[in-house]
Amino acid sequence: ENKPGAGGQLAAQALKAAAPDGNTLFLSHDHSISILPQVVKTPGFDPARAFVPVVGFATFVDAFAVSGGTPAKSFPDYVAWVRGQGGKGAVGVPAPASVPEFLVKVIGEKYKLDLVSAPYRGSAPMMADMLGNQIAAGVGSIPDFIEHHRSGKLRVVGVLGSARQAVMPEVPTFSELGLSGFEDVPYYGLFAPTGTSRAAIDTISAAVAKVLARPAVRERLTAMGLTVEHMGPDQLGQRERTYTATWARIIKATGFVPQ
Repeated sequence: ENKPGAGGQLAAQALKAAAPDGNTLFLSHDHSISILPQVVKTPGFDPARAFVPVVGFATFVDAFAVSGGTPAKSFPDYVAWVRGQGGKGAVGVPAPASVPEFLVKVIGEKYKLDLVSAPYRGSAPMMADMLGNQIAAGVGSIPDFIEHHRSGKLRVVGVLGSARQAVMPEVPTFSELGLSGFEDVPYYGLFAPTGTSRAAIDTISAAVAKVLARPAVRERLTAMGLTVEHMGPDQLGQRERTYTATWARIIKATGFVPQ
């Protein structure tokens, strides 16, 4: 059942209210689990208390891309171009108070640019404006950008994470570009209501592992720009805690006040 809206809050609240019988799971990623509870005063759920990790199946990275109408061919080119525009620019982000928004703020501070985040209601409308050259740059996930990057309709000029991505090895990491601190990568995983039995959790984790072992599944996910990785409940829980702690430091450093 798809429950979109409010950055995953509606789906998360539905999971919180579900019976812990192993029949209701929440397929989510870093924003709803690690970021949103830190930037919203009353999200309606506390992941540490309401949910338990079940299984992780992939990681991915966010990327910085420029529109086709932007003359920049690389990230340094983009920085130089913005400086030539008076040092001011707008960068699209798929949601307010998200990892992309904080990245834009850090980039602006690092390079002494007056960059403003332009929040959209999801990546689709942001991509439409980028493809229409209504906005010069945007931050989103690799799956958001990969097809348009391959076709040349826009250019990904930098990726987060500790290593270049297999689907676009020509694009440098921000660490290579001199912007460190973004090496922890976000994740996709399944979560269950607290109280769900370990037996049920282990059964689901083992089933997902079997699916991920299928070459066709791995190829499909990899082609989408995901890095396939089976993480048992303990591994997913550790990744969640590490990622949450990393972004707690970054969010605090930006001076952001929960809305």
